[in-house]
Amino acid sequence: MQGLLVAGRYRLAESIGSGGMGRVWRAHDEVLHRSVAIKELTAALYVSESEQAILLARTRAEARAAARINHSAVVTVHDVLEHDGRPWIVMELVEGRSLADAVKEEGRIEPREAARIGLWVLRALRAAHTAGVLHRDIKPGNVLLARDGRVLLTDFGIAQIEGDTTITRTGEVVGSVDYLAPERVRGQDPGPSSDLWALGATLYTAVEGRSPFRRTTPLTTMQAVVEEEAAELRHAGPLAPVITALLRKDPGTRPDASAAEQMLAEAAEGRRPNGAQAYVPTRYGGMTPYGGTTPYRDAHSGTGTGTTATGTSGTGSVGTGFGSRTGTPLPPLAGTPAAGTSTAGTPPHGPTGPTAVGPATGPQPSGPGKRRRLRTLALVVALAAIIGGGTAVVLQQWNESRQAQSGSGSRTSASTERPGGSVPASWTRYDDPAGFSLDLPKGWKRKPYGPQGELKQIDYSPDGGEHLLRVAVDGSPDFDVPYEHQLDLDQQLRLRLNDYRRLKLERHIYRDRQGSRLEYTWTARAAEKTSPGQYRAVDQMYISRDGVEYAIYMSSPAADWATTSKQFETVLRSWREQVTPTSGSQ
Repeated sequence: MQGLLVAGRYRLAESIGSGGMGRVWRAHDEVLHRSVAIKELTAALYVSESEQAILLARTRAEARAAARINHSAVVTVHDVLEHDGRPWIVMELVEGRSLADAVKEEGRIEPREAARIGLWVLRALRAAHTAGVLHRDIKPGNVLLARDGRVLLTDFGIAQIEGDTTITRTGEVVGSVDYLAPERVRGQDPGPSSDLWALGATLYTAVEGRSPFRRTTPLTTMQAVVEEEAAELRHAGPLAPVITALLRKDPGTRPDASAAEQMLAEAAEGRRPNGAQAYVPTRYGGMTPYGGTTPYRDAHSGTGTGTTATGTSGTGSVGTGFGSRTGTPLPPLAGTPAAGTSTAGTPPHGPTGPTAVGPATGPQPSGPGKRRRLRTLALVVALAAIIGGGTAVVLQQWNESRQAQSGSGSRTSASTERPGGSVPASWTRYDDPAGFSLDLPKGWKRKPYGPQGELKQIDYSPDGGEHLLRVAVDGSPDFDVPYEHQLDLDQQLRLRLNDYRRLKLERHIYRDRQGSRLEYTWTARAAEKTSPGQYRAVDQMYISRDGVEYAIYMSSPAADWATTSKQFETVLRSWREQVTPTSGSQ
């Protein structure tokens, strides 16, 4: 689409960000001869007509919300236009980076600078609240740091305007799970204090380099938001009591915007705010994970994903923004675990990887019109469940009748036809009911996740996931080119995986088909693995002649990589697609 002229006026240059709902382009206004940013609503291409109408309504609401706010710390909306049957939002182009990018690149933000950033975000929020607008998605990715030193708040895509009829469906929770206030997770109506909670979580992330409540899945992250305290701040300096005050569980006990602004102004000057101490809970003896005396649980239990700096939040089952039902336990995420797998609420010691859907509970939506939505949901939950739950996700209505489903691929003896000429005789052939066959060393156990409609995911491991082969089969892929798919995944992993380092990302021909291979390392924490430390992974992706996308992923501790990499190449040699599915199996 680069070079496309939108509405006869805006010439698209390059993509500068993307999220589950859309893509943001740098563009040139050929009438006023200025650079602008244009948000394209790509999610509208992949949903049903009824949900498309909701998406369009939300996009228009975003423009109305931003247009009502007159403040220098809010990104200006210039225009909303129709093109290709979809709305596009023309906005002020901010040259710089997001707070999320700054934290990723620098590790942490110095407390006085973080306080200055928070002060400007708070001023933007005060202007929004005065105009009757709740932002509802404050997070580091939506705070822009301009090269000229300005701080701007962007992405009012899920804002709520006072007096408007809600376009959020009953039972939905909208926003990024890491930054949802406890009252919102419980299904209560948000207020200005909910935005202030999210600001506190954002500032915590800025000074500590990690989200305060992120766990290994979106479900456990939301449970932590409601039930647990954030780990003790170690790098916040004078900002620490301000963050603690903003993160009070009871919205009625948080400081209001005026008090918070005074405290942030004092912290930005390097002074410990006098008024903040009233909000700090009394501490008692007892060791913390860091040897302190605060009875807070360690929140440093995994890394996570979220939308990019210019990512947007979505609707319905698109996979980027909603979810739990009011007054009920937190709902399932995606898929039904195989028998014996860890259940929601227990951090799975599973692998990290782009093809992961991850163990969770509850049935998936089914029926016509779900294919695109299921794929997008699976990709978002893939990163959320494995990397830690920072993305805005769709969490369907709670179904208390949890179902368990297991299956096992039919095994063929070593003497049966072996398509891989150099496959060791000691290996076992698996004719998987998901529609493929391959060879693996003896003793590897199969664990399916599903059903996910057009998307199927199968894990094989000898030790519960420390060494793992993961296969994803997608009959309705979101990307036409595997390299572009992996490039998108790489960008998300780079933001969220602990010590992530890409080793290789290249176009790759596999079985005479266009493919791509991604290799990387990361450091797994104790909450992610039974054996924490450095891990390495490789992901081979290609699209078959009938349009099915296959992702073949393998990971292991880095110390074992010499053996694992050889095993992976053997698996690729033995791989065959489109084995006739076994009736009734998943």
